[in-house]
Amino acid sequence: MNIQENSNIQESGIPKRRALGRGLEELFSNEVLDYATVEDKIVNSTPKEEITMVKLNELRSNPYQPRKTFDEVALQELANSIKEHGVFQPIIVKRSIKGYEIIAGERRVKASIMAGLEEIPAIIRDFNDTQMMEIALLENLQREDLTAIEEATAYKKLQETLSLTQEALADRLGKSRSHITNMLGLLTLPQNIQEEVSQNNISMAHARILSKMNNEAQQQELLNKIKTEGISVRKLEEIAKSPEIGKTNPQKPKKASNTEYAYLQETLSEKLGTKVIVKKNKIEISFVNDNDLNRLLEYMNIEVNR
Repeated sequence: MNIQENSNIQESGIPKRRALGRGLEELFSNEVLDYATVEDKIVNSTPKEEITMVKLNELRSNPYQPRKTFDEVALQELANSIKEHGVFQPIIVKRSIKGYEIIAGERRVKASIMAGLEEIPAIIRDFNDTQMMEIALLENLQREDLTAIEEATAYKKLQETLSLTQEALADRLGKSRSHITNMLGLLTLPQNIQEEVSQNNISMAHARILSKMNNEAQQQELLNKIKTEGISVRKLEEIAKSPEIGKTNPQKPKKASNTEYAYLQETLSEKLGTKVIVKKNKIEISFVNDNDLNRLLEYMNIEVNR
């Protein structure tokens, strides 16, 4: 959000009252997951009389917030804006054993402290731990300074938290399937190459090509070429596809069995977003938890009456 992030609250009319227990399931519904939309829904549907002032020293960060550092210059600019205009958009918090945990608006909290305030307007809502994690990850994805590795990590955590396939996650985030796949592929890179991406020493396009290689020694060799010779993305792609690279790339061992149904296993695994094994007269479909099982049943249009 920019410096004016605290100026979007409704100034006229009385918004419709919302149920205090309404959770992220209803807020997200089947729409594209978007942090700004979720926050706006909460703020715009909260009557002014439900907005309360809370002491800044009673607030603590969302424990699931992956963001640990903030741009000090941008914070100071926001603090100056708050000094002059005040905090117009309330933060969103939940009660904890000691004070409150911030659900949304940590930048406003930090800037308000810098501005010398003692209190800040807040909306108190009851979110569970899973919902706290979801909204923290969504908020993190809105950052303008988000690195490719941080973005990929947020996608991975959202995928695991919501038990979604890559295709389903792409739909919920309004992204292409290829974008999600390419971003998650960055997490397979060796740690030192991930750090080079995070520090903008190599581009995401370079990193994406490296992530599709199976030989770590070659990945490291090409990383050095990128840094020392400044080879282009196109040149790197040509090198990665060259016969010399292909010969030394370790091949995945082929399974001795199930070759007759290999194509079917691959197709079903892609469609269902989970491991599928096809044996003679048998299909085995894996699932990780009850939510994943329910997702599969829903996809196959199977209703189970208990």
